[in-house]
Amino acid sequence: MKKSLSWLKKQLFANWKVFEIGYTVVLIFLQIGVYLIAPDSLIGMFSGIFGVLCLIYGMKGRKISFIFGLIQCLAMTYIAWISHAYGSFAMDIIYVISQPIGWFMWGRDQKTRSFNQQTRNVLFVASFLAWGIGWYVLAQLHGQLPYFDSINFVVSLIAQTLYILKFTENWTLWIVVNGANIIYWGILAVQAINGTTSLGSLGASLSQVALQSALLFNSVYAVKVWSSGEADNEGGTK
Repeated sequence: MKKSLSWLKKQLFANWKVFEIGYTVVLIFLQIGVYLIAPDSLIGMFSGIFGVLCLIYGMKGRKISFIFGLIQCLAMTYIAWISHAYGSFAMDIIYVISQPIGWFMWGRDQKTRSFNQQTRNVLFVASFLAWGIGWYVLAQLHGQLPYFDSINFVVSLIAQTLYILKFTENWTLWIVVNGANIIYWGILAVQAINGTTSLGSLGASLSQVALQSALLFNSVYAVKVWSSGEADNEGGTK
């Protein structure tokens, strides 16, 4: 029990920079602020808060991120379903399954790694082609905004796989996903305001805009952290 508490304490509190603490607090309060503006989706706020914690601890290379991730993914699965965001819904089910896999894969001494430039180029081209195929499939299912939803489904799947395997390139793909999701959920929020859709809710959409904005910022910062080796060995919590 004492050993478990020591591990938890290190995972939560060890080796934080002032800048990281500051932006974590700001991003969490952003989620709360959005809820206060449009308080019609409490689950959306919790999805946002746990999503921020998941990716920030992931940026630091710590296993505890998968605990926060499981909670966030369960909440997000519900939001995607009521919004008819079928690509997001399918991806969130995969996220739920991937959390315990990631927990197992992130060994205590596992270092981050990177592809060579040629493999990296192939990866990004393959991601683009997969996005096009996903767009076509989701359009046939009459999903919401399939060209954006495909990024959330197909590219996210590739990014999540690389994240679990601790390849630095996962964060570059997440930047693309987060940027697309800001536009995607922003459009749904505008539609809710204008009354042109009865799907989902304004609060749920706004919470996701805030979450994806937070995750975009974190993804950009994570590229630097993982490339420098700071996230090796669970963020120095050995």
